[in-house]
Amino acid sequence: MHFISYPSPNFNERRSGFTQPEYIVLHYTGMESGAAALARLCDPAAEVSAHYVVEEDGRIFALVDETMRAWHAGQSLWNGVEDMNSASIGIEIVNGGHDFLVDGQLPPYPPAQIKAVAKLCRAICKRWNIPPTHIIGHSDIAPIRKRDPGEHFPWDEFQAMV
Repeated sequence: MHFISYPSPNFNERRSGFTQPEYIVLHYTGMESGAAALARLCDPAAEVSAHYVVEEDGRIFALVDETMRAWHAGQSLWNGVEDMNSASIGIEIVNGGHDFLVDGQLPPYPPAQIKAVAKLCRAICKRWNIPPTHIIGHSDIAPIRKRDPGEHFPWDEFQAMV
């Protein structure tokens, strides 16, 4: 798997009690382009990041080393874990989501992008011994604040590939 290095300064050490990631959290970027998302995720003033960004054509940008704590989850909770940034790997999927509709509709996720996300998740699960059932959406861990990756994310198709 080929990664395009695009380092973000927005990370720190996983907090005490978290020796390795236990979950993968999927997000959509909610921005008008992948370039805009990468710029924001690498802007020190924004104080947000992710481990990976997956473009619509399947290219994968590596922003934060998997051993480190990227700042993607914000205030969240899952299975009693309040610091999901320390407990997970964050993947941003380039998609305008609810903020950038296409012809009044949620933008689709292209097949090449879903295949790349699934392949990336398979590799991460294998590296860290993460069960595929621990791949969750941002809306799962922060349902009051977040809607991504959105109701149009093809979960059934994706899970069949992981």
